[in-house]
Amino acid sequence: MDNRADVREFLTTRRARIAPEKVGLPAGGNRRVAGLRRSEVAALAGVSIEYYIRLERGAISGASPEVLDSIARALQLDDAERAHLFDLAHAANPVARPPRRRTKGWVAHESLQWVLDAVTAGPAFVRNGRMDLLAANNLARAFYKDVYEMPGQPPNLARHTFLDERAHDFYPDWELFAEVNVAILRTEAARDPHNKGLHDLIGELSTRSEEFRSRWAAHNVRHHGTGSKTFRHPIVGELTLAYEGLELAAEPGLTLTIYAAEPGSASEQALRLLASWAATEYGDPARGLTRWTPQSG
Repeated sequence: MDNRADVREFLTTRRARIAPEKVGLPAGGNRRVAGLRRSEVAALAGVSIEYYIRLERGAISGASPEVLDSIARALQLDDAERAHLFDLAHAANPVARPPRRRTKGWVAHESLQWVLDAVTAGPAFVRNGRMDLLAANNLARAFYKDVYEMPGQPPNLARHTFLDERAHDFYPDWELFAEVNVAILRTEAARDPHNKGLHDLIGELSTRSEEFRSRWAAHNVRHHGTGSKTFRHPIVGELTLAYEGLELAAEPGLTLTIYAAEPGSASEQALRLLASWAATEYGDPARGLTRWTPQSG
């Protein structure tokens, strides 16, 4: 895969954000570039300027782990950015990592759905790196009600964030959620560069959303595994929920996410109210009632 443009833009944007004084260099008054010069990055990384220029132009195939580590330290990359740099290098060298195998029309196996249904106190769902919701308990279905109501299958969190006006109400801090969505997609694009469905989604969002285009151009990535978020749900109002994201060992590339409210909080009460609504709307798996199932197509 030719990912030289992605490599070039990632390294250029990382270099531009580092002020010279941050790495012990004089700022000077005659700088024509933002951040560090290429020669300064090369010196900090312990490589020749000629070699670093080739790397920044996208010729990253064949770069050793030691060189990539040196570049990561020189550019002060965090863990997510360092992993992204290595993913870009692997993608440029298909011999090092074969294309990820994907099963078209993936459906959660029965035991995984049992696990999701066993989580009754909070939304639990499985997503891929494309931000598709692939499986969920009924509380997650009710929680992401607006996402599931959008046209097209499977439901997609990124499409909802950028193409559904209701997302600005659902996410009180919409800017943060937009950044997270783009960072996850950018990370996945480097991990799985041959994923046509992912490229199609990125193309759609780039065409239809200026907000997405501007964020995509920033080349920001991040790890997204634990924390708390605030939502404004159309049925039960505002909730602040903790979340944990767990990689599925049996299904590489998929993440199980569970939301939970602080015990005794107003958010916990709101989740209980939403669970009652979901049981009425979709049925209650614990009682053997009909549960919601995704539509095909």
